[in-house]
Amino acid sequence: MCGRFVITSPPAALRQIFGYIEQPNFPPRYNIAPTQPIPVVMLENGGRHFRLMRWGLLPAWVKDPRNFALLINARSETVRDKPAFKNAIKRRRCLIPADGYYEWQDSSGRKRPFFIHRRDGKPVGFAALAETWMGPNGEEMDTVAIVTAPASRDLAALHHRVPVTIAPDEFERWLDGRAHDADDVMTLLTGPAEGEFAWHEISTRVNRVANDDAQLLLPITEEERVAEEPKPKKVARKAVSSAEDEGQGSLF
Repeated sequence: MCGRFVITSPPAALRQIFGYIEQPNFPPRYNIAPTQPIPVVMLENGGRHFRLMRWGLLPAWVKDPRNFALLINARSETVRDKPAFKNAIKRRRCLIPADGYYEWQDSSGRKRPFFIHRRDGKPVGFAALAETWMGPNGEEMDTVAIVTAPASRDLAALHHRVPVTIAPDEFERWLDGRAHDADDVMTLLTGPAEGEFAWHEISTRVNRVANDDAQLLLPITEEERVAEEPKPKKVARKAVSSAEDEGQGSLF
């Protein structure tokens, strides 16, 4: 799955890669989490556009968002069948610019975080699906979910699911729902090839969403690793009774 990701490339560089018309200026983000607004690229009126959407898809038919599970990911194997995604895969396919994402691996009963990125350092376009939810009072909310696929053998060491990344020469095919229906794009919904991505362990500071700085991306140091180890629990000392104090005097 994908539950946190980063956008660190300059806005001008992302605009050139994804080809959207707008010229947004936004700061780097090092710890993007579900429910936050995130950049999304869509094809509208014949051109690519930059939009901000809430990460966590809400289907149009949901009456009360408070009673609906947060859909941050969509499994590639079932997007054509699941009610929440079957309309979006036909007409509301989009891309999410990113420079990497985080994954947690169980190790000796603890979850260790890793930063995962393209080995060549280039940005990626996550395959995503969008929906606009309309509330009973006329309010609207644009929402989005990241499509995931089974991991390649190397990435499966961290997690069995990975975000689907769309190659730049396939952007148009993925985005254009009018020219390419769902069947035409299903072959794109695969995980990165083996060896395409690299990763390293990072500090557990990333666990706290409020931490959003470049230090999160750095490999963990030995000093940090020691500092983050669980502290041994203090064992309460058993009180010694007068009968057990081997003749020593007691104040009580």
